[in-house]
Amino acid sequence: MKIIYTGGEGEIVEKKSRFIATLRPVQTEAEAIAFIGEMKKKYWDARHNCSAFVIGKNQEISRCSDDGEPSQTAGRPMLDVLLKEEIHNAAVVVTRYFGGVLLGTGGLVRAYQKAVQAGLNGSVILDIQPGQKLAVHTDYNGLGKIQYLLGKAKISIIEVEYTDQVIIHAMIPLELKEQIRKKITEGTNGTAMFEWQESVNFAVLEGEVITL
Repeated sequence: MKIIYTGGEGEIVEKKSRFIATLRPVQTEAEAIAFIGEMKKKYWDARHNCSAFVIGKNQEISRCSDDGEPSQTAGRPMLDVLLKEEIHNAAVVVTRYFGGVLLGTGGLVRAYQKAVQAGLNGSVILDIQPGQKLAVHTDYNGLGKIQYLLGKAKISIIEVEYTDQVIIHAMIPLELKEQIRKKITEGTNGTAMFEWQESVNFAVLEGEVITL
């Protein structure tokens, strides 16, 4: 599932109206409500602070508010973007400073959705998946083969220990566990030893493994 790792902002202008989207990761409905209140206080002079949030592994909790805009032109379209992008545990507030030109219902829907997309583009989003840590014990002859196999499968190596033997620490997606075990066994003629460790949820950000 996708989560907001680091919240961000995005801004668009439509017919002189400014739409400022602010996103933040939240774990509970109370956190989302507090965040919305914080944004309303920050942008107290804006005409509208519309909001939406989605919480839960299955996006089971979702709320939205038009905050004075015509019904179904702001909050619901904003929520639809979060749902469509499969974002979990996140809240967004889009602040509108009215520019004096009416956008119409269709224009409002498009503007609020476009603003949320701009906010998502300004945030760091992680794609979380279940995995298991693996320590592969091998000799120095097996090191290059294992690194090649892991690289080909786009598996992230956490670290490599060099002693009288080599221990390669890697994060293996659960769905690839058996496939990786088989490939390494074949590639090292059965000489590599596997030490499966704890199962975690993880993501990869700029080549670095992040466990959650």
